[in-house]
Amino acid sequence: MDVVALSRVQFAVATYFHFLFVPLTLGLSVLVAIFETIFVRTGDEDYKRAARFWGKLFLINFSVGVVTGITLEFQFGTNWAAYSKYVGDIFGSLLAVEATLAFFLESTFIAVWFFGWKRLSPKLHLTAIWLVAIASNLSAFWILVANAFMHHPVGFVLRNGRMELDDFFAVITQKFALLEFVHTVSGAFVLAGFFVLGVSAWHLLRGAEQAFFRKSFRVAAVFALVFALFELVQGHMSAEILAETQPTKLAAMESLWQTKKGAPMNILQLPDAANRRNSVEALPVPGFLSLLATYDPNGEVKGLNDLEKEQREAFVARLKTEYGDQYEQRMKERFGRDYEAKIAAMPFIPPVGASFFAFRAMVGLGMALIALAALAVWTRKNPEGRRWLLRILVYAIPLPYLANELGWTLAEIGRQPWIVYGYMRTGEAATVSISPGQVLFTLTMFVILYSLLGMVDFFLLAKFARKGPEPAAAAAPAAAAR
Repeated sequence: MDVVALSRVQFAVATYFHFLFVPLTLGLSVLVAIFETIFVRTGDEDYKRAARFWGKLFLINFSVGVVTGITLEFQFGTNWAAYSKYVGDIFGSLLAVEATLAFFLESTFIAVWFFGWKRLSPKLHLTAIWLVAIASNLSAFWILVANAFMHHPVGFVLRNGRMELDDFFAVITQKFALLEFVHTVSGAFVLAGFFVLGVSAWHLLRGAEQAFFRKSFRVAAVFALVFALFELVQGHMSAEILAETQPTKLAAMESLWQTKKGAPMNILQLPDAANRRNSVEALPVPGFLSLLATYDPNGEVKGLNDLEKEQREAFVARLKTEYGDQYEQRMKERFGRDYEAKIAAMPFIPPVGASFFAFRAMVGLGMALIALAALAVWTRKNPEGRRWLLRILVYAIPLPYLANELGWTLAEIGRQPWIVYGYMRTGEAATVSISPGQVLFTLTMFVILYSLLGMVDFFLLAKFARKGPEPAAAAAPAAAAR
């Protein structure tokens, strides 16, 4: 494998592992804040115990997430120097705002919240955890805006062979970024809801702390269902914006090869990317894909064959505009003397099979989670009376993790072969001064380190989740001290 391929694998490993912790951090911070809000409003000590119990699991998860996130940012300089040079003016400013504004705010008030139980008034202490929740999700906003720029670059000018920031407000308010943020955070909230549901179900099956875990179950059930339904609605909005900004991803998700008006969605379909067709197409829903993409059942949805030709022509036209009189010289420097033949042979559509199956698996899991959350809400007054559902919820804890990872898989694979959509191909973005052996070494070290960190994190989460909350008698002196 060459440097580009190894660097891509390394970044994928780091991203997948980091994203095991981010969603739970985002969602659990809000749930902990909700539990403490109920305590402050009602005086019910069980909700204070809930805030402390789920907050301890939040802190464990947050700590490992921070470590894995740092290694991701370093790779932009070590493995993706050409990319960093090309978009550093924009990408760097967004990450700087995330670190100096959101992350420092989050880290500071986590300490205030953790050490302030006996030192702050209930309302001030509650303010601290809400600031943590807001800062955690604000941190995600800046990172997702940076990612959205890679998918749909706006607010820049091309100057001296690189992208330079021209309109910061356009970058942070573009529709693609806002929808990506909402979709990702909603998925994180669903994951946190099912984490609390699963742990609560495990304790309810054992008959431990029934009143306590029944209350956690009720809050988490409603929380999970609300955001699972919202995720479904917002996913439909994403189809519309993909048709506008990344039509190749939409076509790959649906394995649509030919441009069609009134494009159907086939219930049974099997892509045959090698022959640029589908080997199986059955049970079509007439006009449904057009309806999702254009809000018109007779609307036109472009297929991969036409899109690849358009993408190639647009890429060449963009370079001619950028390079001007130096076009031929710069093209030879960038792609070699036979640049025309190389561009003609380049793929300009994403891997269809991976995009197609990731999308369907993600949607299938999403529908299953909606059904489970609805059942949990239905049984929330007496969840221990449906032991079969409690068992399912325990085993369902990994499902939203898998759905979130599949979502990222679709988002990033569906953007290929671009690292900056329409402007810079992934193969051009890697650092050229490092060797495959160096990347292979760091990749191996990352896998070993992440495996150890993952085992520690999951061991601690499992240990303290099984241990349960502090006894009610232990919470009383703390309340009295306050």
